Amino acid sequence: MILYKTIYDEAETELEINKSKFITNIKPVNGYEEAQEFISEIKIRYKDATHNVPALVCGEKQNIQWESDDGEPSGTSGPPILRMMVSLGLTNSVIVVTRYFGGKLLGTGGLVRAYSESARKAIDTAGIGIVKEKIIHTYIIDYSMLGKISNAEKDGLFNIISTEYRDKVSLELSVDTENSKALKSLVQNICSGRELLTKSRVEMIKERLV
Repeated sequence: MILYKTIYDEAETELEINKSKFITNIKPVNGYEEAQEFISEIKIRYKDATHNVPALVCGEKQNIQWESDDGEPSGTSGPPILRMMVSLGLTNSVIVVTRYFGGKLLGTGGLVRAYSESARKAIDTAGIGIVKEKIIHTYIIDYSMLGKISNAEKDGLFNIISTEYRDKVSLELSVDTENSKALKSLVQNICSGRELLTKSRVEMIKERLV
């Protein structure tokens, strides 16, 4: 089950637009507090910058949204970054665009384009991921069944995430929650009922989307 869409990885990008330097830092976070900590870190790192413009979205339903123009003309920097994040469906994500003024005024429209372009480049670099709720089943099987399980993995229903070789083989199989019963039936058919399901647990797993 897909819970939400977020930034896949942390990244930093840089653009020069009409002699101004725009450095963008982007990061997936676990909540509002972590996002604010990241913003504070960037502001300290680039404390000599002209502006450090932040925007964040948190909560599985994007219910926490916040931005600041940080001294830029109202509505020209933080808001367009936030709108982009929301329109892409991102949450639990934070972006800070740092600007070093190059001496040439960009105008309100130019600022909107510059901050939007900077944020977009960072998003493309970091990638977008989806956070899924997965069930991890741990099975004990005979060695003779391992090849059949490995071949069945190629169909995409589940993933083998760990294998331990002892008297028998211990496998951890990851599956979307809605496909859990189908996986159990599949393993039972392959192993003719000789498999042992020792435990199951739920995990949140992030997969790269783009």
